[in-house]
Amino acid sequence: MKRVTKLLSLCLVLMMVVGMLSACGDKEEKAGSFSDGGKVLNIRVWNDEFARRMRDHMPGYTAKNPDNALEGGTLGDITVNFIQVENQGTAYQDALDAALEAQANASGDDLLDIFLVEVDYAAKYVQSEYSLDVKKLGLTDTDLANQYQYTKDAVTYNGALKGVTWQACPAGLIYNREIAKEVLGTDDPAEVQKAVSDWATFTATAEEMKEAGYYMVAGYDDTFRVFSNNVSSKWVEDGKLNIDAQLSAWVDQTKEFTDKGYNNKASLWGDTWSAGFYPDGGVFCYFGPAWFIDFSMAADTEGSIANQGGWGLCEGPQNYFWGGTWICAASGTDNAKEIVEIMKAMTCNETVMKGIVEKDGDFINHKPAMEAMAQTDYSNKVLGGQNPLPIFVAAANSIELKNLSTYDQGCNETFQAAMKDYFDGVCDYETALKNFKEDIHTKYPAISVD
Repeated sequence: MKRVTKLLSLCLVLMMVVGMLSACGDKEEKAGSFSDGGKVLNIRVWNDEFARRMRDHMPGYTAKNPDNALEGGTLGDITVNFIQVENQGTAYQDALDAALEAQANASGDDLLDIFLVEVDYAAKYVQSEYSLDVKKLGLTDTDLANQYQYTKDAVTYNGALKGVTWQACPAGLIYNREIAKEVLGTDDPAEVQKAVSDWATFTATAEEMKEAGYYMVAGYDDTFRVFSNNVSSKWVEDGKLNIDAQLSAWVDQTKEFTDKGYNNKASLWGDTWSAGFYPDGGVFCYFGPAWFIDFSMAADTEGSIANQGGWGLCEGPQNYFWGGTWICAASGTDNAKEIVEIMKAMTCNETVMKGIVEKDGDFINHKPAMEAMAQTDYSNKVLGGQNPLPIFVAAANSIELKNLSTYDQGCNETFQAAMKDYFDGVCDYETALKNFKEDIHTKYPAISVD
């Protein structure tokens, strides 16, 4: 009897092991799998931007409610759902992580098909099993040939392209035309560029602005992305925390600007920072891409500088970019056909993408189209009728992303937060750096911070 009991126990153990191996195999298969035939296309987003682009530009798509794009719609006989979690802190990523983890056990209408990512954390998802190689889905090199290389590099891992985007986000220096005429004697973009052509010249001009009663920039964060986009090394090298020389240069410059009153001691997106969008704010320049100009400078508010067409654009001290939204296909999707259809139309179709420029003001991810429009009479009201595309085209062609890492968002945000105490004189640099390293060690225990 004891022998039979032992045999039964052994059989049960073997069955459990086989079951576990089978489950693991199913999960691995699901992680890299995709199929067709699904009737519901689920898309995870943090705002309504992509939903509006789909509503306004996707061929064959019909929105359920034209006044609220997030309510979804239909693409042929497929129901399209948008699942929104706002991008505050890590809320969007946390919800997306949970959905991707649950994908192995999801089925039918509950399967996640598309999710969107920003460049600050794109590497986290493209370097995982949860995103699909878009070429395996059916996109070809010919389809993708006209996209800017950096937009592909940002979401490429081990040779696999894990996402596509309809927009490129090269950026420049946006200056107050009235202040430029008063202090520099001209608001012509080519002449203003001479006053901000490199960081040493930029700082000298900041002194001129201070003497005339103006701030060169609004706050601490304005130049950060310009510096951080031009680093020559990653935040983490060989498992060790690394502070690139460009980041140190940002600290030195911002400390000088704070001490000398060249900035307004403001933080990005705060009320003091955005006060410069109005004439009484006294801020000479901001840094930003096309979306920032059209949607972040109070263009629709009467009395704002943007509303009066009072800004101009020039290249600034260094080329850089800011932002971008990539479309990723979720492993395990059962709507591969529709995903390819959306990706091709929204990121490869020149006619569709030109419509996005004309209606929404995006700088699109299509080199020939942008180069052609740069030679037209296309104009931007916020910029006083200036055509910004030649400047953006030149910047887009020079952007490189070889130093992106999975730690960028966490390290960038923590570094900026820690350095503000130093800028304000709350502590010295060594203490701010120590606090930064301690915060990073807590956030990423595997990184050596010594």
